[in-house]
Amino acid sequence: MVDDPYRDAELVELYEIDNPGGAGHSYYRALADAIGADSVIDLGCGTGLLTRSLVKPGRTVTGVDPSTTMLDFARRQPGAEAVTWIRGDASAIRPSGTADLAICTGNAIMHVSPDALPAVFDSLARALRPGGTVSFESRNPAYREWEQWTREATYGERAIQAGRLREWLEVTSAEDGRVVFDAHNVFPDGEDRVYTSVLFFRAVEEFTQALGDAGFTDITCFGDWQGAPVEDTCRILVFRAQKS
Repeated sequence: MVDDPYRDAELVELYEIDNPGGAGHSYYRALADAIGADSVIDLGCGTGLLTRSLVKPGRTVTGVDPSTTMLDFARRQPGAEAVTWIRGDASAIRPSGTADLAICTGNAIMHVSPDALPAVFDSLARALRPGGTVSFESRNPAYREWEQWTREATYGERAIQAGRLREWLEVTSAEDGRVVFDAHNVFPDGEDRVYTSVLFFRAVEEFTQALGDAGFTDITCFGDWQGAPVEDTCRILVFRAQKS
């Protein structure tokens, strides 16, 4: 079983606050409704804020995440009992071939290494019915957002239950699309809880190739949640494809 990448319960609670529902959540809910999805899989569901909002009569919703701490938080939230929660990565998804929609939100696909990406798309393809839809978003490498992740640009302070929290991001490595950065969280007692993350920035062509290799067709990519064309100034890439 995979390790828990988010094992600090205090920081997980802050994660829910820092990642509220917005245009992305609205996009995925609208997509599920537009295709009449009766079965939805949310890979990398985190604390399940979007996952829980996808529940409606006649629809089954499954949330999958490698973090026990995230899922423990998700299970305590209102409406959580209507979701099937699975701890694991994409390999934990049942290859039923019956799901209507599989999503991977919050840029979670960026945590997947190049070696692992084909297996992730294969797992999603096996879970979906013929004609089923996969959709996800990723940061646009052309925008070079990681260059803004400096202490000076990201430093902030706020009050939490334990007192005053100081926090910032700091990139330690950026090469060939692989970006490593530290998230600093300095608590009132002076303890700095540093969480290191590795993100993989991929161009449209890389995702398109990987999706095609996994058997997906009708692959589209937009530069925002409203369907704008992709340009270097777009912060995100929003993908959608169908299982052949």
